Formats: sequence, C-alpha cells, structure tokens
Amino acid sequence: MTATLGSDFARALAAKDFARVRELLHPEVNFRGMTPNGSWEASDPETVVTDILRLWFEDSDHIDGVEQIETDSFADRDRVGYRYTVTNPDGRFVVEQQAYLEERDGRIGWMRVMCSGFRPLDG
Repeated sequence: MTATLGSDFARALAAKDFARVRELLHPEVNFRGMTPNGSWEASDPETVVTDILRLWFEDSDHIDGVEQIETDSFADRDRVGYRYTVTNPDGRFVVEQQAYLEERDGRIGWMRVMCSGFRPLDG
C-alpha cells in the first residue's frame, strides 16, 4: 500500500495538486527533506505544502512531464523515486527526488526526501 502512496504523492506533486498532497499526508506527518541548498522539516501537511513543496516548485516552475516513477520496498520502508522535466524563466531542467516513507492510518506518516536540485537540460 505504501508504494502506491509514494507513486500517488509523486503524481500529485507533478500536477501541483496540493489538495491531493495534503490528503496523502497523515495529520501528524514526520517529514524531512534535503535539497542542494538546505534541509527542510515539517510535522503537518499544511507546512509540508506551504513552507516546503511550494518553495521547491514555485508558481513559475511548470512541470512538463513525469519522466520516471519507481517504487520498491526496503525492510520496513518503501521507496519512491521520481524524475520530472521542468520549465521556468531560467530554462528547461530535470529534477529527481528519492523518498523513503512509511504508512500510518492509510496515509504517509513518515517521509524523507532527497532532491537532486534543478539540473539543466541540454539543447
């Protein structure tokens, strides 16, 4: 079930469907993320969306497509990896994130995300 939660999260984030992202996160989610420019923490869905995800993918970032979604299980955790192509005023980019997660009451209760940052696409 958690693998489905992970892929659902990746698709909702790609669509910038933040209402769906909130639905997928447990009300007491334990969320941590790392990007090339910093570390991020939140303990509720609203903070994850407003103070983290909307900063990672700003209004000017258009997610053109989902290039890849992979899910797997590792011990008592699940993993989802996803890759997006993104266009913004600075050009075209590829962004990849790897996340480990645990389910709690049918939602994502624990999540750790590592982000590649926006990497330029050639041509």
